[in-house]
Amino acid sequence: MSCFSVRRRLLIISCLAAFIMMISSASPVRATEGGGNAYPNGADDFMAGALPPPGTYLLDYFLYYRANSFKDKDGHDAMAKFDLNAFVNVFRIVHVTQVQFLGANWAMHVFLPLVYKDVDATFGKDNRSGIGDVIIDPFILGWHWKNFHLTTGLDIYLPTGNYNKDRLLNTSRNYYTLEPIAAVTYLADNGFELTGKFMYDYNFKNDDTDYKSGQEFHFDYTIGYHINKSWAVGLGGYYYYQTTDDEQYGTTYQDGNKGRVFAVGPQVAYTYKNMSFTLKWQKEFEARNRPQGDNFWLKFTYAF
Repeated sequence: MSCFSVRRRLLIISCLAAFIMMISSASPVRATEGGGNAYPNGADDFMAGALPPPGTYLLDYFLYYRANSFKDKDGHDAMAKFDLNAFVNVFRIVHVTQVQFLGANWAMHVFLPLVYKDVDATFGKDNRSGIGDVIIDPFILGWHWKNFHLTTGLDIYLPTGNYNKDRLLNTSRNYYTLEPIAAVTYLADNGFELTGKFMYDYNFKNDDTDYKSGQEFHFDYTIGYHINKSWAVGLGGYYYYQTTDDEQYGTTYQDGNKGRVFAVGPQVAYTYKNMSFTLKWQKEFEARNRPQGDNFWLKFTYAF
Protein backbone atom coordinates (compact mmCIF):
# COMPACT_ATOMS: atom_id res chain seq x y z
CA MET A 1 0.00 0.00 0.00
CA SER A 2 1.36 3.45 -0.91
CA CYS A 3 2.09 6.15 1.69
CA PHE A 4 -0.61 8.28 0.08
CA SER A 5 -3.21 5.53 0.49
CA VAL A 6 -2.31 5.05 4.14
CA ARG A 7 -2.44 8.79 4.75
CA ARG A 8 -5.83 9.09 3.13
CA ARG A 9 -7.17 6.15 5.09
CA LEU A 10 -5.95 7.50 8.40
CA LEU A 11 -7.19 11.03 7.81
CA ILE A 12 -10.58 9.64 6.84
CA ILE A 13 -11.06 7.39 9.85
CA SER A 14 -9.56 9.77 12.37
CA CYS A 15 -12.41 12.21 11.89
CA LEU A 16 -15.42 9.95 11.26
CA ALA A 17 -18.41 10.62 13.51
CA ALA A 18 -18.09 11.78 17.11
CA PHE A 19 -17.32 10.62 20.58
CA ILE A 20 -18.73 11.28 23.97
CA MET A 21 -17.92 13.95 26.52
CA MET A 22 -20.13 15.08 29.38
CA ILE A 23 -19.52 18.60 30.66
CA SER A 24 -22.18 19.37 33.22
CA SER A 25 -22.64 21.88 36.02
CA ALA A 26 -25.45 22.39 38.49
CA SER A 27 -26.02 26.07 37.90
CA PRO A 28 -29.67 27.16 37.99
CA VAL A 29 -29.06 28.76 34.58
CA ARG A 30 -28.25 26.07 32.03
CA ALA A 31 -28.87 25.11 28.40
CA THR A 32 -30.11 21.53 28.49
CA GLU A 33 -29.87 19.86 31.86
CA GLY A 34 -26.38 20.37 33.29
CA GLY A 35 -25.28 23.06 30.84
CA GLY A 36 -23.74 20.84 28.17
CA ASN A 37 -24.73 18.37 25.51
CA ALA A 38 -24.06 14.70 24.82
CA TYR A 39 -21.87 15.29 21.78
CA PRO A 40 -18.60 17.21 22.27
CA ASN A 41 -18.92 19.89 19.63
CA GLY A 42 -15.96 20.15 17.29
CA ALA A 43 -14.86 16.52 17.58
CA ASP A 44 -14.77 15.96 13.81
CA ASP A 45 -12.57 17.68 11.26
CA PHE A 46 -10.63 16.53 8.15
CA MET A 47 -12.48 14.04 5.91
CA ALA A 48 -15.33 13.52 8.39
CA GLY A 49 -17.71 12.70 5.53
CA ALA A 50 -15.60 9.83 4.16
CA LEU A 51 -15.98 6.32 5.55
CA PRO A 52 -12.63 4.46 5.61
CA PRO A 53 -11.96 1.29 3.61
CA PRO A 54 -13.02 -2.10 5.04
CA GLY A 55 -10.99 -2.98 8.12
CA THR A 56 -10.69 -2.43 11.88
CA TYR A 57 -9.30 0.73 13.49
CA LEU A 58 -8.40 1.93 16.97
CA LEU A 59 -8.67 5.61 17.87
CA ASP A 60 -7.66 7.34 21.10
CA TYR A 61 -9.00 10.86 21.67
CA PHE A 62 -7.79 13.21 24.37
CA LEU A 63 -9.70 16.43 25.09
CA TYR A 64 -9.11 19.19 27.60
CA TYR A 65 -11.95 21.69 27.96
CA ARG A 66 -11.77 24.78 30.16
CA ALA A 67 -14.29 27.54 30.78
CA ASN A 68 -14.16 30.48 33.17
CA SER A 69 -17.56 31.96 32.38
CA PHE A 70 -21.15 30.76 32.16
CA LYS A 71 -23.34 32.92 29.93
CA ASP A 72 -27.00 33.74 30.47
CA LYS A 73 -29.66 34.08 27.75
CA ASP A 74 -28.35 37.55 26.80
CA GLY A 75 -24.67 36.57 26.69
CA HIS A 76 -23.75 38.12 30.04
CA ASP A 77 -21.92 36.32 32.84
CA ALA A 78 -24.52 34.43 34.83
CA MET A 79 -22.45 34.27 38.02
CA ALA A 80 -19.52 36.06 39.60
CA LYS A 81 -17.35 32.94 39.82
CA PHE A 82 -17.19 30.02 37.40
CA ASP A 83 -14.22 27.77 36.65
CA LEU A 84 -14.76 24.44 34.88
CA ASN A 85 -12.10 21.96 33.72
CA ALA A 86 -12.74 18.64 31.98
CA PHE A 87 -10.26 15.98 30.87
CA VAL A 88 -11.59 13.21 28.63
CA ASN A 89 -9.86 10.20 27.11
CA VAL A 90 -11.91 8.07 24.74
CA PHE A 91 -11.11 4.69 23.23
CA ARG A 92 -12.96 4.00 20.01
CA ILE A 93 -13.18 0.89 17.83
CA VAL A 94 -14.38 1.24 14.23
CA HIS A 95 -15.11 -1.74 12.01
CA VAL A 96 -15.93 -1.30 8.33
CA THR A 97 -17.35 -4.41 6.67
CA GLN A 98 -17.20 -5.66 3.09
CA VAL A 99 -21.01 -5.58 2.97
CA GLN A 100 -22.70 -2.98 0.78
CA PHE A 101 -26.23 -1.59 1.17
CA LEU A 102 -27.81 0.81 -1.35
CA GLY A 103 -24.37 1.28 -2.86
CA ALA A 104 -22.80 2.22 0.49
CA ASN A 105 -20.35 0.38 2.71
CA TRP A 106 -21.71 -0.74 6.07
CA ALA A 107 -19.75 0.01 9.25
CA MET A 108 -20.19 0.13 13.03
CA HIS A 109 -18.41 1.69 16.01
CA VAL A 110 -18.36 1.90 19.81
CA PHE A 111 -16.86 4.48 22.20
CA LEU A 112 -15.67 4.09 25.81
CA PRO A 113 -15.01 7.47 27.50
CA LEU A 114 -13.00 8.05 30.69
CA VAL A 115 -13.80 11.40 32.30
CA TYR A 116 -12.38 13.72 34.96
CA LYS A 117 -13.86 17.17 35.62
CA ASP A 118 -13.97 19.76 38.33
CA VAL A 119 -15.92 22.94 38.91
CA ASP A 120 -15.42 25.83 41.31
CA ALA A 121 -18.26 28.34 41.01
CA THR A 122 -20.65 30.58 42.88
CA PHE A 123 -23.08 27.69 43.37
CA GLY A 124 -20.49 25.28 44.79
CA LYS A 125 -17.39 23.18 44.23
CA ASP A 126 -17.05 19.56 43.11
CA ASN A 127 -14.95 17.13 41.08
CA ARG A 128 -15.78 13.79 39.54
CA SER A 129 -14.07 11.01 37.56
CA GLY A 130 -15.04 7.67 36.06
CA ILE A 131 -16.50 5.98 33.00
CA GLY A 132 -18.80 8.18 30.96
CA ASP A 133 -21.77 7.38 28.74
CA VAL A 134 -21.00 4.83 26.02
CA ILE A 135 -21.93 5.48 22.38
CA ILE A 136 -22.85 2.77 19.88
CA ASP A 137 -23.84 2.84 16.23
CA PRO A 138 -24.40 -0.54 14.55
CA PHE A 139 -25.45 0.82 11.15
CA ILE A 140 -23.18 3.43 9.55
CA LEU A 141 -23.35 3.86 5.76
CA GLY A 142 -20.73 5.53 3.57
CA TRP A 143 -20.89 6.53 -0.10
CA HIS A 144 -17.97 7.65 -2.27
CA TRP A 145 -17.75 9.63 -5.51
CA LYS A 146 -14.74 11.19 -7.24
CA ASN A 147 -14.50 14.32 -5.09
CA PHE A 148 -17.47 13.88 -2.75
CA HIS A 149 -18.00 11.56 0.22
CA LEU A 150 -21.13 11.09 2.33
CA THR A 151 -21.54 9.19 5.60
CA THR A 152 -24.75 8.71 7.58
CA GLY A 153 -25.53 7.03 10.86
CA LEU A 154 -27.55 7.04 14.07
CA ASP A 155 -25.43 7.32 17.20
CA ILE A 156 -27.07 6.06 20.39
CA TYR A 157 -25.89 7.49 23.73
CA LEU A 158 -26.35 5.06 26.62
CA PRO A 159 -26.50 6.32 30.25
CA THR A 160 -23.75 3.97 31.48
CA GLY A 161 -21.81 6.45 33.63
CA ASN A 162 -22.31 7.25 37.30
CA TYR A 163 -25.08 9.69 38.26
CA ASN A 164 -26.58 11.20 41.40
CA LYS A 165 -29.04 14.06 41.10
CA ASP A 166 -27.78 15.63 44.35
CA ARG A 167 -24.22 16.07 43.04
CA LEU A 168 -22.94 19.13 41.21
CA LEU A 169 -21.04 16.99 38.68
CA ASN A 170 -21.67 13.58 37.17
CA THR A 171 -19.98 11.40 34.56
CA SER A 172 -23.37 10.51 33.05
CA ARG A 173 -26.26 12.60 31.76
CA ASN A 174 -28.63 9.85 32.99
CA TYR A 175 -30.77 9.70 29.86
CA TYR A 176 -30.67 8.27 26.36
CA THR A 177 -29.95 10.41 23.30
CA LEU A 178 -30.58 9.54 19.65
CA GLU A 179 -28.42 11.46 17.19
CA PRO A 180 -28.94 11.08 13.41
CA ILE A 181 -25.85 12.18 11.47
CA ALA A 182 -25.04 13.26 7.92
CA ALA A 183 -21.43 14.14 7.16
CA VAL A 184 -20.20 15.34 3.76
CA THR A 185 -16.69 16.03 2.47
CA TYR A 186 -15.57 17.70 -0.74
CA LEU A 187 -11.91 17.10 -1.55
CA ALA A 188 -10.62 18.86 -4.68
CA ASP A 189 -7.87 17.41 -6.85
CA ASN A 190 -5.52 20.17 -5.67
CA GLY A 191 -5.96 19.22 -1.97
CA PHE A 192 -8.54 21.85 -0.96
CA GLU A 193 -11.18 20.44 1.41
CA LEU A 194 -14.60 21.46 2.69
CA THR A 195 -16.25 19.25 5.32
CA GLY A 196 -19.42 19.52 7.36
CA LYS A 197 -20.93 17.06 9.80
CA PHE A 198 -24.58 17.79 10.65
CA MET A 199 -26.34 16.32 13.68
CA TYR A 200 -29.72 16.55 15.39
CA ASP A 201 -30.15 15.29 18.96
CA TYR A 202 -33.33 13.95 20.49
CA ASN A 203 -32.96 13.67 24.28
CA PHE A 204 -35.09 11.41 26.44
CA LYS A 205 -36.24 12.41 29.92
CA ASN A 206 -34.04 12.13 32.99
CA ASP A 207 -36.36 10.13 35.26
CA ASP A 208 -34.45 11.09 38.42
CA THR A 209 -35.14 14.81 37.93
CA ASP A 210 -38.18 14.68 35.62
CA TYR A 211 -36.20 16.98 33.32
CA LYS A 212 -36.33 16.69 29.53
CA SER A 213 -33.63 18.60 27.70
CA GLY A 214 -34.57 20.25 24.42
CA GLN A 215 -33.65 19.01 20.96
CA GLU A 216 -30.36 20.24 19.52
CA PHE A 217 -29.03 21.03 16.04
CA HIS A 218 -25.26 21.32 15.62
CA PHE A 219 -22.54 20.88 13.05
CA ASP A 220 -18.76 20.60 12.89
CA TYR A 221 -16.96 22.21 9.96
CA THR A 222 -13.49 22.22 8.39
CA ILE A 223 -11.89 24.38 5.71
CA GLY A 224 -8.62 22.62 5.00
CA TYR A 225 -5.73 21.97 2.66
CA HIS A 226 -3.78 18.74 2.18
CA ILE A 227 -0.21 19.93 1.67
CA ASN A 228 1.42 16.60 0.82
CA LYS A 229 1.29 12.91 1.71
CA SER A 230 1.85 13.59 5.42
CA TRP A 231 0.41 16.98 6.35
CA ALA A 232 -2.99 18.66 6.33
CA VAL A 233 -3.85 22.05 7.86
CA GLY A 234 -7.00 24.10 8.20
CA LEU A 235 -9.53 26.05 10.22
CA GLY A 236 -12.44 24.34 11.92
CA GLY A 237 -14.95 24.47 14.69
CA TYR A 238 -18.66 24.13 15.30
CA TYR A 239 -22.03 25.78 15.61
CA TYR A 240 -24.61 24.66 18.19
CA TYR A 241 -28.24 25.75 18.55
CA GLN A 242 -30.95 24.31 20.78
CA THR A 243 -34.19 24.15 18.79
CA THR A 244 -36.81 23.29 21.43
CA ASP A 245 -37.45 24.25 25.05
CA ASP A 246 -36.27 22.37 28.10
CA GLU A 247 -39.11 20.94 30.19
CA GLN A 248 -39.43 19.89 33.81
CA TYR A 249 -42.50 18.40 35.50
CA GLY A 250 -44.31 18.64 32.17
CA THR A 251 -43.94 22.40 31.72
CA THR A 252 -41.41 24.70 30.04
CA TYR A 253 -38.36 25.27 32.23
CA GLN A 254 -37.88 28.99 32.91
CA ASP A 255 -37.96 30.69 29.46
CA GLY A 256 -37.08 27.49 27.60
CA ASN A 257 -33.40 27.62 28.57
CA LYS A 258 -32.19 27.39 24.96
CA GLY A 259 -28.47 27.39 24.39
CA ARG A 260 -26.20 28.28 21.51
CA VAL A 261 -22.49 28.68 20.81
CA PHE A 262 -20.03 29.14 17.94
CA ALA A 263 -16.36 28.13 17.84
CA VAL A 264 -13.39 28.40 15.48
CA GLY A 265 -9.68 27.59 15.58
CA PRO A 266 -6.65 26.07 13.80
CA GLN A 267 -6.07 22.37 13.24
CA VAL A 268 -3.30 20.20 11.80
CA ALA A 269 -2.96 16.50 10.98
CA TYR A 270 0.17 14.41 10.46
CA THR A 271 0.40 10.82 9.17
CA TYR A 272 3.28 8.38 9.59
CA LYS A 273 2.90 4.88 8.12
CA ASN A 274 -0.28 3.39 9.63
CA MET A 275 -0.63 6.06 12.34
CA SER A 276 -2.12 9.53 12.37
CA PHE A 277 -2.08 12.46 14.81
CA THR A 278 -4.47 15.42 14.85
CA LEU A 279 -4.01 18.53 16.99
CA LYS A 280 -6.49 21.43 17.25
CA TRP A 281 -7.70 24.32 19.37
CA GLN A 282 -11.22 25.79 19.27
CA LYS A 283 -12.25 29.10 20.85
CA GLU A 284 -15.92 29.55 21.77
CA PHE A 285 -17.91 32.74 21.10
CA GLU A 286 -21.48 34.01 21.50
CA ALA A 287 -22.48 31.41 24.10
CA ARG A 288 -25.98 31.55 25.55
CA ASN A 289 -27.24 29.61 28.59
CA ARG A 290 -24.05 27.53 28.76
CA PRO A 291 -20.31 27.69 29.53
CA GLN A 292 -18.00 29.58 27.16
CA GLY A 293 -14.42 28.35 26.92
CA ASP A 294 -11.74 26.56 24.89
CA ASN A 295 -11.28 23.02 23.53
CA PHE A 296 -7.83 21.46 23.12
CA TRP A 297 -7.72 18.17 21.20
CA LEU A 298 -5.12 15.48 20.53
CA LYS A 299 -6.22 12.46 18.52
CA PHE A 300 -4.27 9.31 17.68
CA THR A 301 -5.35 6.78 15.05
CA TYR A 302 -3.99 3.30 14.37
CA ALA A 303 -5.03 1.24 11.35
CA PHE A 304 -4.71 -2.53 11.79
